[in-house]
Amino acid sequence: MGSLYKQPSSRIWWAKYYVNGRPVRESTGTPNEEEAKRFLRVREGQAAAGQPVLPRADRIRYDEAAADLRAHYQATGSRDVEEAEFRLAHLDRFFGGWRLVAIDQAAVRRYILRRQAAGAANGTINRELAVLIRMFRLAYEGGKLFRLPVIRKVKEAPPRQGFFEPAAFEAVRRELRPDLRVAVALAYALGWRTQSEVLPLALRQVDLQSGTIRLDPGQAKNEEGRLVYLPADLKALVAAQAAEVRALERKLGRIIPHLFPHLRGRHRGERIRDFRRAWQGACRRAKVGPRLRHDFRRTAVRNLVDSGVPERVAMEVTGHKTRSVFDRYHIVSPADLQEAARRLTGIVSGIPGGKRARGRR
Repeated sequence: MGSLYKQPSSRIWWAKYYVNGRPVRESTGTPNEEEAKRFLRVREGQAAAGQPVLPRADRIRYDEAAADLRAHYQATGSRDVEEAEFRLAHLDRFFGGWRLVAIDQAAVRRYILRRQAAGAANGTINRELAVLIRMFRLAYEGGKLFRLPVIRKVKEAPPRQGFFEPAAFEAVRRELRPDLRVAVALAYALGWRTQSEVLPLALRQVDLQSGTIRLDPGQAKNEEGRLVYLPADLKALVAAQAAEVRALERKLGRIIPHLFPHLRGRHRGERIRDFRRAWQGACRRAKVGPRLRHDFRRTAVRNLVDSGVPERVAMEVTGHKTRSVFDRYHIVSPADLQEAARRLTGIVSGIPGGKRARGRR
């Protein structure tokens, strides 16, 4: 049997009833006792008939669902919180204050048009819609939504084909300050993500004695840990960077856990979180045109495979979990095609009968 009660200093009646043996407490939204009793009878009837009982479903706002999603990411670590906040910021500005049940495909279409008008790429918009879909699913699982809306993503442009040839990479690298040269060298050689995997590295993740560097489980996008042995030249660069950090520790008189902290300026000792502006300036001075740091992943995949590293091992280094994604990053450049032509030189003339066939013509 259910019951009615009032919260202290409130005129509104609350109903307590049971669904599958579990107590549910819900505001009736009225100070009238008879109306509250009718509300309670309806809820008890729904529960007895096995019908869905969703307290406040029509009053749940986007903001509450977004707060639930943020708490979920914080508690489970299933997504990088900073990256999720970057996606949510755009959703918050558009859907803030909306009732969750009012966000349908038509509303999402308006959001897509707004983001496209602001210059956002379709791939970026789809990443944001993926967060929105996850928010809806979490609300549905939590009993705050009766059904999941249909949200269709937009068609994305073909995957980027960009990569760095050695000369272009060295030209840009020379234009960066020394600590950032080390960071991009790691990204270039290992294919690690600059923003989420290289810059957050801590000194404890580097073992110069064994020549290894590792990512902790959950730190990488695929949620798995990663251990890589550094080539000699890269190990020397990382050792020099670690020595700079130790020198800064002695100067400041405190421990600095980061491999890539600010070495000077008012943020000395704090972790470098981005160097987008410095990167763009370096590309401009090197006269290589606009380049994305994410191109390092494609470049590393190609370099590892072309160097004869087995593909399974290359996937372990770069952190690609599936073969399909790895293949998408294994870009073939014009230089690769020219090299293939060079290796094929003479193969036709070497076929038995090839010269005789030319002679008969």
